[in-house]
Amino acid sequence: ITAVVTDKVDRLQRSYKEMPLLEELIKKQKIELHFHVENLQIHKNSTHQELMIWDLHVMLAKSYVNSLKENVNRSIAQKLRNGEWISTAPLGYKHIKAGPRDRGMGKIVVDEDRAPLVRKLFEEYATGAYTLGEMVKKSKEWGLTNQYGNKGFLSRSQIHRMIQNPFYYGMMLYRKKNKTFPHKYPPLISKAVYDQCQAVRKGWNKKPFKYAGKDFLFRGLVRCATTGRLGTAQTKKKKYLNGGTGEWTYLRVWNPDNPEKHMLVREEKVLDQVEDVFKALELSPEDLAEVVDYIKSSADNQQDYHERRLEELHKELITVKRRISRLTDLFVDGDIDKDTHEERRAELIKERDDIMFEIEQSNTADDNFTNTLIGTVEVASGAYDTFKVGTFEQKRRLLNFVFDHLELKGSTLCYSLKKPFDRFVDLSKIEEWRAREDSNL
Repeated sequence: ITAVVTDKVDRLQRSYKEMPLLEELIKKQKIELHFHVENLQIHKNSTHQELMIWDLHVMLAKSYVNSLKENVNRSIAQKLRNGEWISTAPLGYKHIKAGPRDRGMGKIVVDEDRAPLVRKLFEEYATGAYTLGEMVKKSKEWGLTNQYGNKGFLSRSQIHRMIQNPFYYGMMLYRKKNKTFPHKYPPLISKAVYDQCQAVRKGWNKKPFKYAGKDFLFRGLVRCATTGRLGTAQTKKKKYLNGGTGEWTYLRVWNPDNPEKHMLVREEKVLDQVEDVFKALELSPEDLAEVVDYIKSSADNQQDYHERRLEELHKELITVKRRISRLTDLFVDGDIDKDTHEERRAELIKERDDIMFEIEQSNTADDNFTNTLIGTVEVASGAYDTFKVGTFEQKRRLLNFVFDHLELKGSTLCYSLKKPFDRFVDLSKIEEWRAREDSNL
């Protein structure tokens, strides 16, 4: 017989699920149990009283485990309500300990070395010009590493998880309950950049970026107006009698006159139509100078707008803070349950953080608004030249930046421009441009 000796019953078992196995081994005289603290021995000939004491201590051990689990869950819930993260900090943040005796992971702070590179990764991916595989290469070139993986370099799956992590814009996802909570740490990106990354990510799931190792400028960007499907790109080669070869790129869409049939449209024909759009955005040097002067002269109107908006935001912030306070009083008084309180409080904190973020952005907008607007006008005016001489990546970024959507109806390009570029098309007269801008101030 093998004697199994433990200090206490709960060192051997903390539930009843092991009972059938242990009782079978005891009955066959394979083992006997010795518990030191309880001064208890369990064997084939144990009395009813000894077996009852054994059962009692197992029940107490199980109760201890359940109580411990409740305490842990209560502690986690409290930390989440306080905006504290309960696990390892994501890349771009780091843990610092208060001292050598700090047994926890420590306080989470921004990693000043990696945070700018993480922010750059989100901003580059948000342009829609790069795949996850290309972002892996770029992160290696930048020197962005962590403590995992091949020499610390990021893998495709790691970047894929990163761009889906809302922690970077101010919300932490508790996966066990599939709920998000606002956190107290400085965000690395804006909610707008995060949302744009999600749109790009979902788009790439439907559009392969490369075909046979070749990059196609319009791949994944142009849809067929007839069917709504993405147009596919392909190349065709021809060999001449003199031994030379020619190669052309086509976009494959559906025939508007017969949607059951496909048709091929030369990429050069689509390029010509895109360049015509960029030409329409172009302003002469004289007109551009006059538009820039007009923007600068309207700075007072812009300043008035920001001051009014800031005043509104501060009033909204006071209102939300009062609602949070009243919600806490309702919970303390027992007028609402815990789940309702937590859900509504999370919504109000998110609303509060959004307002505070807009206040922060508005405080810096006074200096940046005029320069941003001038820069946008200059980008629109110089888009044609940039597109003509730009690299493949620059052209794709410009297409994503200016166009809201592109469609081919047969060989005819149908499109809409993102704001404010839709304002610049065919604005050859400054008076017309002024009239449109004055109506928005």
